[in-house]
Amino acid sequence: MEQVSINKNAHLSPHFTLGEMCKTSVKTADGNIPSHVHIENLKRVCVWLEALRCRYNEQYVCGAVSPPSQEGKAAPIIINSGYRSPELNKLVGGVPTSNHLTGCAVDIRVTGIEQAKIYRDILIEYTNETKQDYDELLIERNKSGNYWLHFAVRPKGNRRKTKIINK
Repeated sequence: MEQVSINKNAHLSPHFTLGEMCKTSVKTADGNIPSHVHIENLKRVCVWLEALRCRYNEQYVCGAVSPPSQEGKAAPIIINSGYRSPELNKLVGGVPTSNHLTGCAVDIRVTGIEQAKIYRDILIEYTNETKQDYDELLIERNKSGNYWLHFAVRPKGNRRKTKIINK
């Protein structure tokens, strides 16, 4: 069987590449390769990520509330997980209906609950201003105490599901 590959350096938006939206530390047989439809969904998510990055940097990095570690520098939005193939989703314990399977979801790295809440508030503000809906906006935490923000936006049928989940 011929191995399919992707251009990991291809930009989905000014600050987000296909490679970072498909990265995984888990080895999979299929290489976690998204379809063209998945890539279009990832591009839609990246519109929101660009808004989050811009607003976070304006308000908290370049503005008056600069965290000491980031003062004067644009802070990136770091993706822990984006698109997941069915095989990868199963390997990482994802639910069978995960938005990651369609390229509609990302897990965003945060330094703790406070940063997760700031990101959540910025995304809710953006949704209210633009009159667009998201599907899921979840602050999640694993047994080790690490937090991340799960964010999903579908082409249609968004539910505005928002909550804090401790696993």
